[in-house]
Amino acid sequence: MRLFPLQAMPAISYFATGIMLTLFGTLCSAASLPDLTPFKANYTAYKWGDDVGEAKMKLEALDNNQFSLTYSSDVSKFFLSDERFEHSIFFVDNEQLIPSQYHYKRTGTGPDSALSIAFTSQPSPQIKIDKTTTLPWKGELDNQLYRLDISRQLAAGNHSVSYDFVNYRGEKRHYGIEVMGKETLSLPYGVVKTIKVKLLRESNTRETFAWFAPSLDYHLVRLQQFKDGDEQGDIKLRSFQPL
Repeated sequence: MRLFPLQAMPAISYFATGIMLTLFGTLCSAASLPDLTPFKANYTAYKWGDDVGEAKMKLEALDNNQFSLTYSSDVSKFFLSDERFEHSIFFVDNEQLIPSQYHYKRTGTGPDSALSIAFTSQPSPQIKIDKTTTLPWKGELDNQLYRLDISRQLAAGNHSVSYDFVNYRGEKRHYGIEVMGKETLSLPYGVVKTIKVKLLRESNTRETFAWFAPSLDYHLVRLQQFKDGDEQGDIKLRSFQPL
């Protein structure tokens, strides 16, 4: 597993900042959003109820109001294996999460894959994918930041939020969220009261559910995904530590 350099791209100019805040305006709300608090969380990964590996998430503060968010997972079952790593470098301005760099790598059974994305503001807002493809940047987040932002929105009492983002394949996607209610979970971490959320997407073949714990600053404590009714994976919180 390789961490990418913990240096965000040069700070954008005042003019460019104004452009970015305009683009990200759809995520703003009347309620003040909580500040980001660095943390690390470990999860146990399951499939069909069996322990198949682990996942880890870590948020670190960098200089100049910048942050690093990493996610890694290592799972195996029978002769199949899958190891993934994501690294986001972003900054916060006027309560908004603004991506700078995103890196993805997957190894294991089947073809390996990797992707690097740079979000740039000059000479115009652009998304550069693997230095070969350029797309207009219209306020999209990266594949991790929308999940991080859901916690903040729930903490602020916002239950109707939608996100435009670029996924780990370099494709633009749009998700909404539906708050399904409160649920008490028994996790490796312990018994936790949670808020259950469903991700709303255009595809009807995949369903993703996420649980966030108010007692842990609304952080993600469980994530479960189905495809065509078949469980693809389920991660449950094992340990959590503010940094």
